[in-house]
Amino acid sequence: MADAVEDEFHEFVRSRLPSLRRAAYLLCGDWTRGDDIVQRALTEVYLHWRRVRRAENVDGYVRRVLVHRFVDERRRGWAARVSLVDRVPDRPQEDAALQGVPDGLDLHGALARLPRRQRAVLVLRFYYDMSVDDTAATLGCAPGTVKSQTSDALATMRRLLTEAKAEAEADTKADTDTDVEKEHERDASRTHRTARTRAAPSTA
Repeated sequence: MADAVEDEFHEFVRSRLPSLRRAAYLLCGDWTRGDDIVQRALTEVYLHWRRVRRAENVDGYVRRVLVHRFVDERRRGWAARVSLVDRVPDRPQEDAALQGVPDGLDLHGALARLPRRQRAVLVLRFYYDMSVDDTAATLGCAPGTVKSQTSDALATMRRLLTEAKAEAEADTKADTDTDVEKEHERDASRTHRTARTRAAPSTA
């Protein structure tokens, strides 16, 4: 590549990399696997950058490549662990999507349990804020398929999060009941000791 064109690609990667890494993490639920997907997607874009840079929607093209690499991951398998930064965190330091969500409602865990296509639909629709038609074009399917997969995915997410909330509340109640029971036992023990002390004959 000519220096100017290559510099343009490097600038594109620099400005888009945080968003691409975040999207890949949401898709696969793992930062290291996500980096591998991003690396392969950007390699493909780099090889065709002279053509890609003239596209009407470069970001849309790159998103499509990213999602396709994710969908293809199971067939391809993966062994290489690629790090795009010096240190890859186990989880994001701060996730705006999780702010205000009670403990026990693991959005990432619920998302990871969805089928891969449904996961991709939710990431495109709600993380990238893409329309039904744009999502369908990216995934290479009909808009009706996007609508049905979105509906099914959201229904599954609601069920999983409801179950997680119920489990968390049950655990909290069990812990509270245990604490109350222990306190009652301590009170009974103190009462018993006091009664024995009062009943003991004086040695004076």
